[in-house]
Amino acid sequence: MRVYVPMTLPGLAEAHRTGQLGAEPLVAYAVTPALREWYLSDDIEELEYAALSRAALASLRLLAADPGVPRRRVVVALDVPDRAAAVDPDRGLDPAALGEVRVTGAVRLAEAAAVHVDAGDAEADVTAAAGALATADGGDDDAQFVVDGAEDHELLWFAPQEIPNLVGSGG
Repeated sequence: MRVYVPMTLPGLAEAHRTGQLGAEPLVAYAVTPALREWYLSDDIEELEYAALSRAALASLRLLAADPGVPRRRVVVALDVPDRAAAVDPDRGLDPAALGEVRVTGAVRLAEAAAVHVDAGDAEADVTAAAGALATADGGDDDAQFVVDGAEDHELLWFAPQEIPNLVGSGG
């Protein structure tokens, strides 16, 4: 199963240093039955993009929680055995948890298929979106418009071997 793990640039740097994506269970996003039902599509590429978008929103939440990190969303895509990823039964029907899975077992960065990161020109919109997220969650339409501004930026695709350049540790 392809999963999308939300991160920050410092989180990616730590994963690069340790070789592990984080403590288990690791929160990730995937094409779940609930996501399929919500998205109303059978096109796997569209569904994968929806899961990636959910992970990008989760990355934005990580940025909102830590104002000291660079304002660029980061998502690591990798494949895990189907048995390693499960929907949390307590959150399965929660719209905020759409596509969310918990990954158990060691998740090594070396298994990454790709890394998706905002371009530098997205930083202003991502910064504004991170600042507006809590208000948008409260139902404010103007704040939601600001959050949607970050979503207007497509995440760039990077091969795993490009991670050292992304995190600033050279080649």
